[in-house]
Amino acid sequence: MATSNTTTQPRDSWGSKLGFVMAAAGSAVGLGNIWKFPYTAGESGGGAFVAIYLLFVIFIGFSVMLTEFAVGRKTGLSAVGAFKSTDRRWSFVGVIGVVSGLLIMGFYPVVGGWAIAYIYKIATGLLSTPEAIGDSFGSFISNPIQPLFWMGLYLIFNILVVIKGISGGIEKAGKILMPLLFAILILVAVKGLSLPGASAGLEFLFKPDFSKVDSTVVLAALGQAFFSLSLGMGCMITYGSYLKKKENLVQTTAMVTAMDTAVAILAGVAMFPAMFAFSMEPAAGPGLIFVVVPQLFAEMGGIVGLLLALLFFIGLSVAALTSSVSLLEVVVSYLIDEKGLKRSTAVFSASAVMAVLCIFASLSLGGLGPTLFETGAFDIFDLLTDKIFLAVGGMLVCIFAGWRLSRSELEKEITNDGEFKFPLFGLWYNLVKYVIPFAIAIVAIAGVKAGFDIGKGEIMVLGLVIIGLGGLISKKL
Repeated sequence: MATSNTTTQPRDSWGSKLGFVMAAAGSAVGLGNIWKFPYTAGESGGGAFVAIYLLFVIFIGFSVMLTEFAVGRKTGLSAVGAFKSTDRRWSFVGVIGVVSGLLIMGFYPVVGGWAIAYIYKIATGLLSTPEAIGDSFGSFISNPIQPLFWMGLYLIFNILVVIKGISGGIEKAGKILMPLLFAILILVAVKGLSLPGASAGLEFLFKPDFSKVDSTVVLAALGQAFFSLSLGMGCMITYGSYLKKKENLVQTTAMVTAMDTAVAILAGVAMFPAMFAFSMEPAAGPGLIFVVVPQLFAEMGGIVGLLLALLFFIGLSVAALTSSVSLLEVVVSYLIDEKGLKRSTAVFSASAVMAVLCIFASLSLGGLGPTLFETGAFDIFDLLTDKIFLAVGGMLVCIFAGWRLSRSELEKEITNDGEFKFPLFGLWYNLVKYVIPFAIAIVAIAGVKAGFDIGKGEIMVLGLVIIGLGGLISKKL
């Protein structure tokens, strides 16, 4: 039986509200905002996708994040323990969060490694031959050895932060790295907007054409909202569990959601105006960041282009790191709370498993390693989490809060026993109890259907089967 470590070891907590907001925003702000948001917006028609994404963030993202913070702080336990302490049968929802954290960390450090590698590549002359940038990226990611070195370096940075704990590691890193990221993105965006023809990029980003909207675009927007806000993966429950009881949860959630959305929009403003100014294609898939963006800075030319390119990839690495430390913390916190491990042992154990998954994910991009339904490890981990686990995890958190916890308990937790006013509590509660689970279910079903159209439906169904089996097994525990 799992041993809880909460009685023998004082639980770490955030040193300040600013520290928590920066760390939680750092968790939310990551590759989802800077790597995934622009290319998903590009592929999904720009403005219409952005409008739907913002609606999901405001209504679903904010509500789910507030729910996760409340569940975490109320129990003072990480993802699994938070559910198990209320009802053992619900512990599988926490397990989905931990598994999601592991699977995302099975490909995230690979992309984080690319970001660090590109700081080195740009510093050593990548921009001097713009026509070779596209081939350079393709040959780099399909190389079996090179990306593994950078992935390993990136994982080491994660270990160094998380091993120092919450206030000593994650909070300190967030306070330094988040303002740095904002400053870098604003600099790059200002330069992009100053280019002739940049207004077409803003129009693409902010003028919606709803004729391009179908179920795939809606699912992409929902998946992006969950991936971008770090929802449904146990991060915010875990971070909430380290929160002091005096903090205002509603205000904190609003600040984190606003910061995250601002970074995603800033990333779009940093890229699309410059892309349109240089007549570049916005729908360029994941290669957008590593092919189009370096070409963009090469077009700017001179020392300005080089400096902005270096700053951009430093910013991308920073964003990736603030997010991935929270994913590592989800698994580490589970091992500390439920298995009674010391923090250092938990960090090294979790990182070892992640490193193995990352090796499979990285090799799959060169056509090496095992495949499932003709899909490599990198795409399997991405599809399972982005399209299934995060959305279903968020849906189950809402069902748990709305139907298993009592309304009065939730209201007491969220308003600090009436100390803070939350006049929209009734609306929030009804959204969480009825609307959000239903909305996510509809979008997820449409997404699985669309998955079959692109030959990935079997993997999505596998994800649902895994969740179903998890639910059945947890009832037997």
